Amino acid sequence: MYAVFASGGKQHRVEVGTLIDIEKLDASVGETVNFSDVLAVSDSNGDIQVGSPYLENVTITSEVVQQTKGKKILVFKSKRRKGYSRRRGHRQNLTRIRITGIEN
Repeated sequence: MYAVFASGGKQHRVEVGTLIDIEKLDASVGETVNFSDVLAVSDSNGDIQVGSPYLENVTITSEVVQQTKGKKILVFKSKRRKGYSRRRGHRQNLTRIRITGIEN
């Protein structure tokens, strides 16, 4: 059984027990978070339910495992022959969650 849900402008395909990194949530470590923006659900028989855009009465429960930062990304800008260059780094704040249940 798996589900596809939306969080932080991205879509994630998860199963029970999956660890994923999503954009930062305002939740402390150990707290339970529910997601109701479920786009699709597959049951144990392989039947898929697809919402338009979201499924009603389907929630995904998860537990916050860690608040962390992602890998550093370098942003480099330059203009040729002008002597202009800028270098800046960015680290995205992330929340690591463990999926604990998918309820229909």
